[in-house]
Amino acid sequence: MEISKLHLLLVVLAPLFGAIVAGLFGRRIGRVGAHSVTILGVGVSCALSIFVLWQLLQGASPFNQNVYTFFQVAGYDAHVGFMVDKLTAMMMVVVTFVSLLVHVYTIGYMADDPGYQRFFSYISLFTFSMLMLVMSNNFLQLFFGWEAVGLVSYLLIGFWFKRPSAIFANLKAFLVNRVGDFGFLLGIAGVLYWFGTLDYATVFANAASEIGAGQSVQIIQGQEWSVATLICICLFIGAMGKSAQVPLHVWLPDSMEGPTPISALIHAATMVTAGIFMVARMSPLFELSETALNFVLFIGATTAFFTGLIGIVQNDIKRVVAYSTLSQLGYMTVALGVSAYSAAVYHLMTHAFFKALLFLAAGSVIIGMHHEQDMRKMGGLRKYMPITFWTSVIGTLALVGTPFFSGFYSKDTIIEAAAHHAHESPHWVATYGYWAVLLGAFVTSFYSFRLLYMTYFGEERFHEALAHGHHHGDEYHAPSAVVHGETSQDHDILPGDPSSDVHGNAPAAHESSAHPHESPWVVTLPLILLAIPSIVVGFLTVGPMLFGTDIMGHVAQTPFFLGAIDVSPASDVLAKLKAEMWHGPVAFALHGFMAPAFWLALAGFALATYLYLLKPTLPAKIAAFPPFALIARVLNNKYGMDDLWIGGFAGGGLLLGKFSRKHDEKIIDGLFVNGSARIVDLFSGLLRRTQSGYLYHYAFAMILGLIALLAVLIKFWR
Repeated sequence: MEISKLHLLLVVLAPLFGAIVAGLFGRRIGRVGAHSVTILGVGVSCALSIFVLWQLLQGASPFNQNVYTFFQVAGYDAHVGFMVDKLTAMMMVVVTFVSLLVHVYTIGYMADDPGYQRFFSYISLFTFSMLMLVMSNNFLQLFFGWEAVGLVSYLLIGFWFKRPSAIFANLKAFLVNRVGDFGFLLGIAGVLYWFGTLDYATVFANAASEIGAGQSVQIIQGQEWSVATLICICLFIGAMGKSAQVPLHVWLPDSMEGPTPISALIHAATMVTAGIFMVARMSPLFELSETALNFVLFIGATTAFFTGLIGIVQNDIKRVVAYSTLSQLGYMTVALGVSAYSAAVYHLMTHAFFKALLFLAAGSVIIGMHHEQDMRKMGGLRKYMPITFWTSVIGTLALVGTPFFSGFYSKDTIIEAAAHHAHESPHWVATYGYWAVLLGAFVTSFYSFRLLYMTYFGEERFHEALAHGHHHGDEYHAPSAVVHGETSQDHDILPGDPSSDVHGNAPAAHESSAHPHESPWVVTLPLILLAIPSIVVGFLTVGPMLFGTDIMGHVAQTPFFLGAIDVSPASDVLAKLKAEMWHGPVAFALHGFMAPAFWLALAGFALATYLYLLKPTLPAKIAAFPPFALIARVLNNKYGMDDLWIGGFAGGGLLLGKFSRKHDEKIIDGLFVNGSARIVDLFSGLLRRTQSGYLYHYAFAMILGLIALLAVLIKFWR
């Protein structure tokens, strides 16, 4: 059984075809034609991706071939090719499945938007770009997909381009990612310089001999750097941008300016997962540098804990989920840093389902609330939107790591791996990483249940918000470009206080009903289909994918990621966990009830229940207490990171530009350019006076010249 090259071409070209048709001929084929052709393209891609994964599970050999020669320069060949092993196939299924459901969801969410066809073209192009990234078999094609997802995310975040906030957000995302991509390019250049090729298989096969034997390079004279460390850190800087790791994380919360469907696609299955996938794919390189892995671990731990804290004080329902994404990406990065690459991509997979579910559920709430995103204006929605509510509960339980839910198996494995690494490693970063992910369980649980309580429970606070509209029964209206906007936040009031009366968005342009209502089936069906894997996919796959056993953990099998992920035996923390504590998914979940992470999550649930369900007026009183007010102010200010980037780097660059422009005008233009012109003009003016046109002037000049010549001759003659 062999994987067909034609099937792989169809996987990537079907979404591209849909994007081209919807983008170029959208007006001719209409809205139905645009969503039909793009959904068909992504559907074909999803079906073929599942088939390819099934072939690999049945024993088919991994596919690694070039399909097109892009160019040949000085003995170097650049190819378009595919490397499809189980790691790639898993990513293909996740990307296309989530994208397919987002496409269906978009039919309802963007129903009234004038850019309907354009949006479908963009999200289909986004799917194509991500597939080219994960299926690549060389660094050049990886970089193409890397930049393509960045470009399309720029277009989608700024989809409502008439809003200044959207343009600011997409420029912010684009520019911050350029910082990461600079490091990424340096890493790729280092690979090409040391290996002479950008082909994955060749680089990985020769990694140990070429850069793993202590080879060093001098960046600064007298300072020796390990080549492996230098290349891996540069590559990871690229991942920090795409996967939004501190300090290159600042673009991700602002990506909420785009429509909710693209928020789900970016945060769950495409752009932000690219960095995690890339580091896992590059595991043969990262295993050669303990320093690089410690750097990865430190960045991931910092992101996991500290960005999660910011989610506690957010009032915009989408932004809470956005900061949750940042925190969970930190968990994945921690797994990479402790060499648990399989656990990182496994959490990537489970997270894609429940995070897409939470984002799309948030979008359903926004629809039902007639474009309102401020949770302080919600409450009591569970009886009006039962499907959205119950699917949100499922997504929340998966996110906080409730035993037997999908998020538990991936998240708890990462925490256990970090604990094992901290026990064995003498480096302080290992201990820091463990405590960051462990305490992050409390933070995640607190802000997740806070969102549930403020949105679906308690007093109904939405009547005033809905009163801005005009009563028109229960007619469904999707959010449109005109009415979407970031919820304003009053930082003088404790964020999340349900009793506060803070007004955010402008009144909705559409007519509204007297109370919220459940979304149509094109919105709720994707929620249900995402809720199912959020419950069961972890139980069914954790054994085969992480521990090399069958579903119940009894029969040894070939490790799922064998050949795709390379881990040295000394640092294979998952193998050690398997030997010490793996006895199947049921026993693992039961053990989870006794683990510290579960009790911390339970404490977060209890605190959120007390503050936002039982005593909803208490947060406002806590806000009056100076220490908590200071903490809230720091978190609302996002640790000053936006000020650092916008006022510091961007502002500093602007001041430098103004300074350079001023001195350019005075020195370059004024002195050298205009000054030299004035000097030439002065001398030419003087010279011009000698050209009078009178014969006696010329004769007089000749006589003077002759006298001067004779004087010189007489002097030298003597």
